[in-house]
Amino acid sequence: MLGFIIAVLAGFATRHIEEPLARPLAKALRPVVEVTEAEMRLLAFGVAMVGATVLGGFLHSGSPFWMVLGGVLGVFAQRLFESANKAFGRKG
Repeated sequence: MLGFIIAVLAGFATRHIEEPLARPLAKALRPVVEVTEAEMRLLAFGVAMVGATVLGGFLHSGSPFWMVLGGVLGVFAQRLFESANKAFGRKG
């Protein structure tokens, strides 16, 4: 369960680590592979999930399925909350 929570947080942090981590990594990878602007968020998600997986491994928590599901839910968390609020007729 702890691994799932870590993965949700990593997914949620994806857009926040795009500038400080993914862009420098893409620049370092440029001689080997070109990372386009459209792929930058995906690279940030990959970096976040690697960090979540390593942390989950150190804590002996989280199966691969729950880690991936948590990461994907974390990426779309803001949109999911907004959709749930609309569905239940709340403003927010």
